[in-house]
Amino acid sequence: MLMKTFVAALALACSAVVQAAVPVYGYVVKNTYPHDAAAFTQGLFYRDDVLYESTGQYGASSIRKVELETGEVLQKRDLPANYFGEGIAPVGERIFSLTWTNEQGFVFDIDTFEQVGSFGYQGQGWGLTGDGKVLYMSDGTAFLRVLDPATMGVLRRIRVTADGIPVAQINELEWVGNEIFANIWQTDRIARIDPSTGQVRGWIDLSGLDELAGTAPGSDNVLNGIAWDSKGRRLFVTGKRWPKLFEIRLTRRLGK
Repeated sequence: MLMKTFVAALALACSAVVQAAVPVYGYVVKNTYPHDAAAFTQGLFYRDDVLYESTGQYGASSIRKVELETGEVLQKRDLPANYFGEGIAPVGERIFSLTWTNEQGFVFDIDTFEQVGSFGYQGQGWGLTGDGKVLYMSDGTAFLRVLDPATMGVLRRIRVTADGIPVAQINELEWVGNEIFANIWQTDRIARIDPSTGQVRGWIDLSGLDELAGTAPGSDNVLNGIAWDSKGRRLFVTGKRWPKLFEIRLTRRLGK
């Protein structure tokens, strides 16, 4: 009886470990679109049948409205040369925009791109997204800040973990369904984050996508940029200075 109890307990423990493992997803490319190979992509979202994109680098930072099918820049506003643009996210009829080390953000009218406000924050700005009520901001650490868009004050902080281990280098963010999708800087992976607990619900492995993009070699020319078409249920991804943008479908990798 004691041996049976031990075996049963061991089996239960092993089952719990298997269930706790973070699932890994692969991808299938459904469509390929042109993308500005000079765009150092920092933020991306899809709204009203067009892409909105932010680009980085001093002297080359901008926010843009881009036609998906052609990659044509329909509208553009340059940031001052001393600002390094980072993530963007819409709230109502406004676009909130981060900068990297200036501790300064901007608010633009989504139609005219006219600046209608600004805000400050401590530390670095990396990625930004929202669920329609609050904004979520990454700063390169394992923490996400939850911000009140009315004041840009920090409501709380979320510690992101995978199997109990903190996940740092969280970069571009996108709200997808009831999850936050996050590029992990300098990797081919996107984390699917539970916004309530900070736990990574899944990994999306996009290995090989840079080769399909035909991107030029470079330490910064990495995966970055996620956009979700909630109406069409389409997921778009690209990278910094990538000449292509992809619509992908996720596939579950069994046994991982």
